[in-house]
Amino acid sequence: MAITRTDIVGTKIICEIESSNLVKTEYDSETSKLIATFKNGMIYEYEEVPHKTYAQFRLAESQGKFFNTDIARQYKYKKVEETE
Repeated sequence: MAITRTDIVGTKIICEIESSNLVKTEYDSETSKLIATFKNGMIYEYEEVPHKTYAQFRLAESQGKFFNTDIARQYKYKKVEETE
């Protein structure tokens, strides 16, 4: 698992990820919102994710494992949409 591409657009950090579950994350350092796109097409928005946590996620040996243990179960989230 690895981050294959990172783009910074304004206050957003957009990462494409090669993972068994994640495809892409978009983190807004101004609002502390993290949008995660999964391989099954589901998109979720996580609120109040500290920048430090997102930095640890990006540096983790396994982004998928870190996401599941340190983000998905720790922060309030809502389903945004599904991709086709």
